[in-house]
Parts: sequence; C-alpha cells; structure tokens
Amino acid sequence: MLLYPTYFSPIIQYVALAKAGTVTFEVEDNYQKQTYRTRCYVYSPNGKQLLNIPVKNANSKQKTKDVLIDHSFDWQKQHIKSIEAAYRSSPFFEFYEDEIRTVYDAKPTFLLDFNLSCHELMIDLLQLETTHTKTSTFEKTVVNGEDLRFLADAKSKKNYNLSTYTQVFDDKHGFIENLSILDLLCNEGTNALNYLENQQVTLL
Repeated sequence: MLLYPTYFSPIIQYVALAKAGTVTFEVEDNYQKQTYRTRCYVYSPNGKQLLNIPVKNANSKQKTKDVLIDHSFDWQKQHIKSIEAAYRSSPFFEFYEDEIRTVYDAKPTFLLDFNLSCHELMIDLLQLETTHTKTSTFEKTVVNGEDLRFLADAKSKKNYNLSTYTQVFDDKHGFIENLSILDLLCNEGTNALNYLENQQVTLL
C-alpha cells in the first residue's frame, strides 16, 4: 500500500492503514498544492475548519521532502488554539492533549518530518500495529500493492459513507465525515481503532 504522509491525516487514510500490515510512504514525489500534506480539517464550533501549515515558496518542481515550513509566525499556537476550541469538551481530549502538543513544540524544519511525526504519534495513540517504509525513488505506477496516494487530494469531494459517531458540535451542524484523525481520536478515544477496523468502504 502506497500513501503520502499528510498532516494529521483524514480518517479514510487511517481506515486504509488499519487494514494494512505495512505501508510505504511516497517521499520522492514533487510537491503539489491543495493536498492534505499542508492541511487538515477539524470540527469547530462554527463547523468544518481548515488548519493550514505555511510553507516557504514551495512549487511543483520541488521535491516534497525538501519543502520548508515557514516559522516566521507562530502558526503552531494558532493550530493548538483551534484544536482546543474544537475538542476541549470532547470525551478524550484531555487524555491526549499533552502528546498532541509535543508535535507542535518540536518545530521541525521540513514539512515531511512534521507529517511523519504526526503519523508516528497517531500510530502510538491509536495502538495501531502498522509499520512503514519510505520510497527511494518516485513510483509513477505501482506494480505490487494498492496505490492510495490519491487519498491526499484535499480537493476530492468523494463521500466514503463512513459510519457516524458522536461529534462535539453535531447538534449544530450534523455529522461531518472524514475530518482529521484528531476528530475521531478525541471523540472515540480507545474505541477509535475498532471504528477504523470495522469500516466497510471501497477505497478505489
């Protein structure tokens, strides 16, 4: 299974991960805009909210692994505030808050390193027994395994018909599917892995 490492990835990517023993992360690709590499969505009091990582002059001729995070302003503080506003009253936020903060405190230079640290944290918190490797060359066509790199496309409007679960503000805005894995973790806690493993969805 081939995936792009993304920013606190959408739930559908972790549905795929929960069904795979191993995953290969594509790290030799050229940078693309409007993907989950630099963005994730949380459920705010006002509905679906975008959190976007600022990057320095990234373009499609540049390798994603070389993209630099722009630390000229404290975007981490903004993101933490938004996550707190979204999930402070969720059942499990307090259990994971400190660990989530450590990711933002690290301030890595490269976008790829930050996204991999988000992934490693989620693997730990979800207790997901999945290992990953990284590509050494760009794989234009996947011969062995599933090519799920398209799951990083933030422009996709595909509805995966994920099972509903209780969200903090669903009484105001209804159920919003496929948000950041943070949404599932904070609302479902130790049941999150069971949720992921039991989704009956068609990815391709």
